[in-house]
Amino acid sequence: MPPTPNQPPSPPPAQPSVDRRSTVRIAMNGVTGRMGYHQHLVRSLLAIRAQGGLDLGDGRVLWPEPVLVGRRADALRAIAERHGLAHWSTDLNAVLAARGEDAVDVYFDAQATAARPDSLRRAIAAGKHVYTEKPTARGLADALELARLAEAAGVRHGVVQDKLFLPGLLKLKRLIDGGFFGEILSVRGEFGYWVFEGDWQDAQRPSWNYRAEDGGGITMDMFPHWEYVLHELFGRVTSVFAHTATHVPRRWDERGKPYPATADDAVYALFRLANGTVAQINSSWAVRVMRDELVEFQVDGVHGSAVAGLRRCRAQHRSATPRPVWNPDLPAAEAFRDQWQEVPDNGDFENGFKAQWELFLRHVALGGPYRWDLLAGARGVQLAELGLRSAARGRRFDVPELAL
Repeated sequence: MPPTPNQPPSPPPAQPSVDRRSTVRIAMNGVTGRMGYHQHLVRSLLAIRAQGGLDLGDGRVLWPEPVLVGRRADALRAIAERHGLAHWSTDLNAVLAARGEDAVDVYFDAQATAARPDSLRRAIAAGKHVYTEKPTARGLADALELARLAEAAGVRHGVVQDKLFLPGLLKLKRLIDGGFFGEILSVRGEFGYWVFEGDWQDAQRPSWNYRAEDGGGITMDMFPHWEYVLHELFGRVTSVFAHTATHVPRRWDERGKPYPATADDAVYALFRLANGTVAQINSSWAVRVMRDELVEFQVDGVHGSAVAGLRRCRAQHRSATPRPVWNPDLPAAEAFRDQWQEVPDNGDFENGFKAQWELFLRHVALGGPYRWDLLAGARGVQLAELGLRSAARGRRFDVPELAL
């Protein structure tokens, strides 16, 4: 969406001295959408500029120069003017073909899923490094092809895996790395909120999310997230059993026209991990929130448990675990939430999208290993594809390891 009235213009960036500055030009496709605009442009790249650029630690400061790309000229022009940006275009091919001072170094994609693979292929063929939202494609074959094309072209590639950088999950990882849980037994996740149907209140999500023919559906939207969260924190997913539903079959689009919802708006899934841990995650756009945050994970281990959300993480060690007794004849005498200890911040947390942008830009400038790549993105698409197949056939599916 275009900038909202309460979104202030970006402050003038603190420009580094020219002799230290190394400019990286980034074609940003999809910045007229909510996520592309707010998280990737304003809170990531413009925030990096506002801090004076990205210090590479070798005497250079990397200066991101966005080139806005999209289909709606008026919206692009408005965003560029609001934030003092000089470059925008509705012609992706021309942006990718530009040479000299106008050449872009990185292509970023935050479009609707259906449009993403073709644009990424074009960027890779033009020799651009690529960074993209997920899912990277609507099917595993296309997702793997993108990873193979990028490797063959020798370009650097990354996939947004923002939830790994959330304060709540960073605190949870601190507990895991410190051995707090002992053997981890299970992970239970709850994600979702009520997305308005669009008739008497505007929907918070675009209508294509609810049309399977346009690449919509919560399984394809959220399973790529759950794959990397489980993989990075607890272990590789080795099997999946899922049940999908379209709980709200009729919705209204951005023009107020009713349409049939053909994609799943809820998925209930059971995952088994390589180390034997069991993970159960419910995802729904048709649930009203009765928890502290829109997503929460409860991790139970032999030595302790924790509940982590977007920002908070609370823990309960076995030495401080109370002794509940089941008695339906009496009201609960304990305030169970009060028996958990808050895990302290112990540091400052950056916006998760900005934190990963900085890591990817360092990778572009300096090289070195980078594990959140297009192959990692393909694992997310694979899990979503197998989840949908599991729901359609009513059976559990193994998740093979992927390789290029």
